[in-house]
Amino acid sequence: MRRNILSMADLETSDIVSILDAAERERLPRVLEGKGAALIFEHPSARTRNAAEMAVFRLGGHPISIRGDEIGIDRRESAEDIALTLASYHSVIGARVTDHQTLVRMAEALEGAGSRVPVINLLSNVEHPSQALADLLTIRQHFGELKGRKVAFIGDANNVALSLAIGCALVGASFSLAAPKGFWFGEVALGTLRSSGGEFIQTEDVISVASGADVLYSDVWVSMGEEEEGASKRAAFSGFSIDDSLLEHAREDAIVMHCLPAHRGEEVSASVIDGPRSMIWLQARNRMFSLIGLISVLLEEDGSS
Repeated sequence: MRRNILSMADLETSDIVSILDAAERERLPRVLEGKGAALIFEHPSARTRNAAEMAVFRLGGHPISIRGDEIGIDRRESAEDIALTLASYHSVIGARVTDHQTLVRMAEALEGAGSRVPVINLLSNVEHPSQALADLLTIRQHFGELKGRKVAFIGDANNVALSLAIGCALVGASFSLAAPKGFWFGEVALGTLRSSGGEFIQTEDVISVASGADVLYSDVWVSMGEEEEGASKRAAFSGFSIDDSLLEHAREDAIVMHCLPAHRGEEVSASVIDGPRSMIWLQARNRMFSLIGLISVLLEEDGSS
């Protein structure tokens, strides 16, 4: 497995299996015993911060969360210098950043210095791999396997969608996106998806995507930093909601997922998100377990445990 996990494309199929298996171990390895983990948050965080801190704690380590205004990336000092400094104290660096290139620069600085401290993407404007790992863990726990499952994403082709699409390709599940045409994956994202292989569709036809799906997945229409576009995006996505009528087109045993926070009545109805098909709270819980799996496998492979 690659040392730095900035994208789901940094993982092989066997890596994902190892991570998900490690996430479900009853006896957790103390790979961070007596060690620290630096967790950078340029964006506000509820699930990611709690999941990451508790994952580090349960692996025996000491998490230190750092706000964006405290660390001042490229204002107080460069991303490279911050990474080198934090690697002097910590065994893992996780970062939730505005610009994906910040992660790339941090990882390259550490690699150039010969450091073995991994950088983990806790969310960027391009991808959200820790979320995708939690999603795959949730799907596997419910259905028993991932291969052959049909995942239907109803919403914007954002960072969450891209990471999940890559993850589905790697484990043999199909991924379909239903969104207004102006909100489909761009050429860069499509290039990443094509290199990952797998079955992939994007369309404006919500019904065709939902039909026969094992998983209906939704995310907010207006992401962080897009508040000024809120009215126009809500208008564009009218009709692209997961509600009871859309759920009828999915498989009888289909589940509903959402990475949260959710806006009931917009991208998903209250009756669906609070209904019996919803796996959303298990999915949120698995944010912690997927990070436990990822960190433990990374450090075990490096012989740090």
